[in-house]
Amino acid sequence: MRDIKRMRGLILVSVLAAAGLLGQGTKITAPKNKYQPADDVKLGREAAAEVQKQFPLLPENSDVDSYVKRVGRHLAQAIPAEYAHPEFHYDFRVANVSDINAFALPGGPMFVNRGMIEAAHNEAEMAGVMAHEISHVALRHATAQATKAGNPGLQVGAIGGAILGAIIGGNLGDVVAEGTQFGLGTYMMKFSREYETEADVLGSQIMARAGYDPRALASMFKTIEQQGSGGGPEWLSDHPNPGNRYERISEEASKISISPNQRGGQAQEFASIQMALKRLPAARTTADIEKNSRNTDGGKTKYPDNYPSGGTVEPPSTRYRTYEQNGLLRLSVPDNWKQFDETDSVTFAPQGAFGNMQGQSVFTHGAIVGIANANSNDLTTASDQYVAGILRGNAYLQAQGKYQNTRMGGRNALRRRLSGRSPVTNDREIVDVYTAFGNRGELVYLVQVVPESDLGKYQNSFSQMVKSVTFLG
Repeated sequence: MRDIKRMRGLILVSVLAAAGLLGQGTKITAPKNKYQPADDVKLGREAAAEVQKQFPLLPENSDVDSYVKRVGRHLAQAIPAEYAHPEFHYDFRVANVSDINAFALPGGPMFVNRGMIEAAHNEAEMAGVMAHEISHVALRHATAQATKAGNPGLQVGAIGGAILGAIIGGNLGDVVAEGTQFGLGTYMMKFSREYETEADVLGSQIMARAGYDPRALASMFKTIEQQGSGGGPEWLSDHPNPGNRYERISEEASKISISPNQRGGQAQEFASIQMALKRLPAARTTADIEKNSRNTDGGKTKYPDNYPSGGTVEPPSTRYRTYEQNGLLRLSVPDNWKQFDETDSVTFAPQGAFGNMQGQSVFTHGAIVGIANANSNDLTTASDQYVAGILRGNAYLQAQGKYQNTRMGGRNALRRRLSGRSPVTNDREIVDVYTAFGNRGELVYLVQVVPESDLGKYQNSFSQMVKSVTFLG
């Protein structure tokens, strides 16, 4: 009889925990805020667009990017109802940056540095940092801190730059803030220690509701401290320690129950993602990116005087035009890219990205679309033959990793990344080769080329090109 009663008790505990009725933890009251959630969304949306111009991002829907999105969505679904804002859209991208850092913008956009994923010992540690950042967004700390500044005359436009510069941190935060329409303010720096404590507490609760042990968040703080560079780990420098941080998180963890709603296969998937990152070329530091950001003028990228087209390259337009090739396929390209037709291919490049060097035509930013004879009905074999031709003609390039399965024009396709230091720009060049079979059995290819320092500016345009491909006939 005692065993039956004990079993019923365990079942009841499990049901209550799953329903979120047991061990909810410390109640957090969101701080006063004179701004509307729509203001947060506006700030975050514009800042995210500027971040994507300044930061190199891993390809959207790549294995690493998709993995971080899955973890992020799982955490976002665990936000307690009282802090859930229907206007907010939580989106997650991976910055190809070596610094141990992550930041979330008002309204939900979040950027997790590759260095943060590489530093974590397990998925729970990485998820802990993400839950902490989600908590800042859910509690609307950015606009709340502006409210707290106490200037009744301040409007959203005036606070925007200061908020964004403080959230992103460092000189690059200032660059992003200056790139928005709001400009840069100076009266507000990092989140207050009070808000850091609130994010630690709510982050612990979100972790538990998502099936993670909140103590992993405290463990990650120690991991960051141990692995940070001599100048101090960037994430902790942008998130001031409210004091007794580890003890406070452990205390909160003792008050809350961990939900059985866990993600399956965490250990294996996290290990495979870290291995995938190790196969990639080394990521740059934020300092290197900041240095490049100072080498720009009005969005144009400056290159040395010996660059074939005079030293500046126009950024891609956000407007697109439709191109159709010989009744075989159709796709969208930025409308400010020039078009250079050849027999079986066409090259698209922005002003300043093409010219002649040592008697040869070269281009450094843009894309090539074309068809090639397929000497095999196996896509990998046919793609190998095409990629080998690119490597023979460009000795500085090397293949990075294996083919990635993807989709192009509603068909199975492959993506292969090549990279190497360009003799034209003296920058590391990124070349992504997409291949698929056309309607007549020919190999259709889309090759996208950009210096790594400009990858963030071109990612959206490149992604749109791939998504827009339509096979005709």
